Amino acid sequence: MPKSENQKQKILYIKQYLEENTDENHSVTTGDIIEMLSSHNITAERKSIYSDLEALIDMGMDINIVKGRNGGIKLLSRTFQITELKVLVDAVQSSRFITQRKSSQLINKLESLTSVYERDELRRSVFIANRIKNENESIYYNTDKIFNAINNDRKISFKYFDLGYNRRKMYHNGGVFTTVSPYGLQMDNEKYYLIAYDSISDLVKHYRVDKMDNVMIAKLPRDGKKKFRNFDVAEYSKKRVKMFTGTVESVSLKCSEEFIGQIMDKFGKECKFFPTDDGEFTTSVDVALSPTFYAWVFTFAGSIKITSPQEAVDGYIEQLEKAQKAEAQCIQD
Repeated sequence: MPKSENQKQKILYIKQYLEENTDENHSVTTGDIIEMLSSHNITAERKSIYSDLEALIDMGMDINIVKGRNGGIKLLSRTFQITELKVLVDAVQSSRFITQRKSSQLINKLESLTSVYERDELRRSVFIANRIKNENESIYYNTDKIFNAINNDRKISFKYFDLGYNRRKMYHNGGVFTTVSPYGLQMDNEKYYLIAYDSISDLVKHYRVDKMDNVMIAKLPRDGKKKFRNFDVAEYSKKRVKMFTGTVESVSLKCSEEFIGQIMDKFGKECKFFPTDDGEFTTSVDVALSPTFYAWVFTFAGSIKITSPQEAVDGYIEQLEKAQKAEAQCIQD
């Protein structure tokens, strides 16, 4: 019998079949494999199947072969374990910067990395409905352009906007393109930020990627390399609560022991705490003085207090007074 054109793909079909239909708890037989190959117009004998399986094992696949009446063939391990895939699926579905459509597509791709039996287990853990998701799908492609620009040492240009009434885009600087040198992407407060150097102001700045429009890779080489030679992107974002820009100061915070973990969650476990005479603890953190920082402190209703510098104390009080005045005005109106 002449061999079909698909005969050369025989070992690839076997590999795919094992990946999709077997795992630690499910196996197939040589008869199942022969039947599968036949559906692709490929002829095979049991001896040749075992030869192909040995070749796949030599290539590093963890295939278990038990011959005999109650035997079977199964793929024992993969690049990702089911528990690891569950973590990745949860990360995708909980990421607000990834749109609903892209979340579904990515999860489907992650499901393809395991067997059909474990896919059902993955699907049972997916609860995408009613999650707050970004609707700007361009973020998915913007990040790709940003990475390409970084890898090729090029600047990028884009229009930056805020959303107004009826979801209208309100562009900064009258819609003029902003050109910066990209150096990294950072996740903060479930949002993706570009960390870049602005040569006009000679400052390191950050931009929400989902608020960037018409992103283009420029032909200009990046500048600002000296500023980023010893620049720590993670440290930069840690000092800026919810990535809000402000003057970075060393701020002393005071709290009871039960709130030490809250401060370490925000500013890192390297924070050092010192006991006070009244049974509380103090620590110093480097943070940008901004409304978002003050709002974070306010969240704890006095359980975390700013003690110095005076500029930070005054700024916190000022924010409280502004909120009170705005609320009072709203009630009067």
